[in-house]
Amino acid sequence: MLKRNRKPGLKDLISSSKERRNLKLGLIFISPWIIGFSMFILYPIFASLYYSFTDYTMISAPKWIGLSNYTKLFFRDEYFRISLYNTLYYTLFSVPLGIVFSVAIALLLNTKVEGMPVYRTIYFLPSITPVVAISILWMWLLNPQYGLVNSILRLIGIEGPGWLTDPAWAKPSLIMMSIWGTGRAIVIYLAGLQDIPQELYEAAEIDGASSLEKVRRITLPLLTPSIFFNSIIGMIGAFQTFTQAYIMTGGGPLNSTLFYGLYLYRNAFNYFSMGYASALAWILFVIVFLCSLLVFKSSGRWVHYGQ
Repeated sequence: MLKRNRKPGLKDLISSSKERRNLKLGLIFISPWIIGFSMFILYPIFASLYYSFTDYTMISAPKWIGLSNYTKLFFRDEYFRISLYNTLYYTLFSVPLGIVFSVAIALLLNTKVEGMPVYRTIYFLPSITPVVAISILWMWLLNPQYGLVNSILRLIGIEGPGWLTDPAWAKPSLIMMSIWGTGRAIVIYLAGLQDIPQELYEAAEIDGASSLEKVRRITLPLLTPSIFFNSIIGMIGAFQTFTQAYIMTGGGPLNSTLFYGLYLYRNAFNYFSMGYASALAWILFVIVFLCSLLVFKSSGRWVHYGQ
């Protein structure tokens, strides 16, 4: 037996009218954000994709040249390979070392010691200090002649290297500086540590587990979601490293700190080659996307969400 379609009643019409009104009011209230997002984020994204296929100097109109920017980038630009190598080197060392350092500090800051809030604040302070100020501070610390680091090394009979003036030590110097500013990651690890049930540690103590075994068998496995999150965020940030190299070394010595972001900036605002810089930006996006995808794909093997 076929059922007759029910005609919309007054209640349905009122409800539909209220929904349309609520939708309209909602769109009106968020319209400033929609306009700002469209103008300052969405449009530049698609514009840069178009400009990456053009010869655009910001003075004359963009001229379509197809894949020429990408061909030059992969086959004729030596500085592209240098900057990509420097950035990969920095990322491969700074991110794992930063994770190890921040997890170790978080474990120490998670202990019950008098005055612990003060210690936590001290370790977090570098994260809220402007990068420019931190860069200038580290330039003083790493000064080969008068810097505090080499002065301390001289006291124990070691002649320190040139740090920022030595091509072999310039990137390790910036990596050491990046490890110093891991306060935000430490806060995330502290939150993850405090979320681990204490019953697991009590059970492990009953079974006779040592402190090292508890860290290896309980703490680290249950901390892997936080490690996974900080790995992704740290990797994305490392690929975009710019300010430290721009202020402290300018890409030198001998292009040893010419990072990808700095080279992109030079093409865009020093050489006014905006089309080529847009191509560099999209290649960076693809690299970061693929690396992030690889980490996500591997997370099923080592990230443990259950407790």
